[in-house]
Amino acid sequence: MKNGLYTGCTAKESTPELLKSTLLVAKTLGIEIEVLNEASCCGAGHLQDFDEFLSLVINARNICLAEKRGLKMVTLCNTCQLMLENTKRKLDVDEKLKEKVNQKLGELGYKYVGNMKIQHFLYSNLEHIGYEEITKHIKRPLNLKIAPFYGCHIIRPSKTHDGDNLNENPYKPNAIENLIKVLMGESIDYPTKLKCCGFHVDLQNTPVSEKLTSNILEDATNAGAEAIVTPCPLCHLNLDVKQRAIAKRKNKDFNIPVLHLPEMLALAFGYSAEEIGLNHHVIDVKF
Repeated sequence: MKNGLYTGCTAKESTPELLKSTLLVAKTLGIEIEVLNEASCCGAGHLQDFDEFLSLVINARNICLAEKRGLKMVTLCNTCQLMLENTKRKLDVDEKLKEKVNQKLGELGYKYVGNMKIQHFLYSNLEHIGYEEITKHIKRPLNLKIAPFYGCHIIRPSKTHDGDNLNENPYKPNAIENLIKVLMGESIDYPTKLKCCGFHVDLQNTPVSEKLTSNILEDATNAGAEAIVTPCPLCHLNLDVKQRAIAKRKNKDFNIPVLHLPEMLALAFGYSAEEIGLNHHVIDVKF
């Protein structure tokens, strides 16, 4: 299975450990990956607020990079997944809009067709590799109490949710919980695992953003979690990078490691902390 990997901005800049661990997991599972190095930022929902047509053109171009190579497009970020999927859905049902976008893309030598799938790394692995194959590569059972945190855009809005072939209910998902169990960890349930982390709120209202982040950290800690895992690097930034500052301001005792989803897999597959890039975390990951 060959995939065109859309890394987005964050996995190459703010969270390089995400890209490192993703490539390790792909190597272990025999997933052939071609990184779409020419791709640009998806706009993260903010560009759309200023110029929706420009956003469509930029993301259609990103999709074209995979289309031209005949590759399925795989994402690492919940928000990137949503922006790309939204672009595809809009263009695939509106021929006039697609023609207008393609006129602009033609100036760059691209043409959007709409003949390939866009899927998050989580659901791509579970659908095309499967739990049984993943189990074969476990060298270090996790033996940890792990709190899954989905974030918004991998499950909302439900019409863009890409776990349909796994019978995954976007209102009550269990893919990450099942994966934790397969890796021989204990999945911890807690009230805010499907809530917003506050990342996008931070630009408009930092106190509200910090409240949302604090709620998740507090709930996961109170539920006995030894780590949090998320499929979104933006959620990871809020939960890991801002954790100490929030703990200080809220007078809370937070010190819970936050793993990227591929890092959790890479740990179970036996890779070292150095190979995975755990040194890039703000909160120490020591298990």
